[in-house]
Amino acid sequence: MSNSLSGKSIAFLATDGVEQIELTRPWQDLKGAGATVHLVSLESGEVKGYNHLSEADSFTVDKSVKAVSASDYDGLVLPGGVANPDALRMDADAVAFIKSFFTAGKPVAAICHAPWTLIEAGVVEGRTLTSWPSLKTDIANAGGNWVDQSVCEDSGLVTSRKPDDLDDFCSKMLEVFAA
Repeated sequence: MSNSLSGKSIAFLATDGVEQIELTRPWQDLKGAGATVHLVSLESGEVKGYNHLSEADSFTVDKSVKAVSASDYDGLVLPGGVANPDALRMDADAVAFIKSFFTAGKPVAAICHAPWTLIEAGVVEGRTLTSWPSLKTDIANAGGNWVDQSVCEDSGLVTSRKPDDLDDFCSKMLEVFAA
C-alpha cells in the first residue's frame, strides 16, 4: 500500500462493545497507508472488542477523549457495534469531539451503528449516508437521507452498513482521508 497518508494522524473513537473487525481492519489499512492512528476512548485503560455478541480482544487506549481535540487529528473513524456507539452518544465529551470534526471540515468515517453518534452530534441533517439498516428511521428523523449501499460519501463523511462492506468502506475512507 502507498504512503498516501504519511504525516496524517487519525483518531479512532471507541469504547467497550466495539465491533472488533470494524476497529482492526480500518486501523490496519490506515497504518498501511502511512497514517499515525490513536485509539481514543472515554477513559484510559483498555476497551473490549466484540465479534457481534461474543467477547473478543482488548485494545489499549492511547488517549482519553477529554485530553484530545479535533485540531490534534486529520480525520476520525467511528467503528460500530451496538453497545459502542450507544455508550459514546451518552458522553458529552465524545459527542463534542465528533461534532468538532464537522465544524472543522475534517473527514469522518463511520460504519454500522456508529451513525447514532452522528445523530447525537447533530451533524446528519441534509446529508446522505448509510448504516446498519435498523438506523434508517433514526437517520430520517434526524433529517438525513438513508441509502442502502455498501459505502456512501457525502462531503467528507464516509459511511457503510456492516463488516461485509469493509472492502468498500476502507477503500473510500483512504481516498477521502488522503484528499
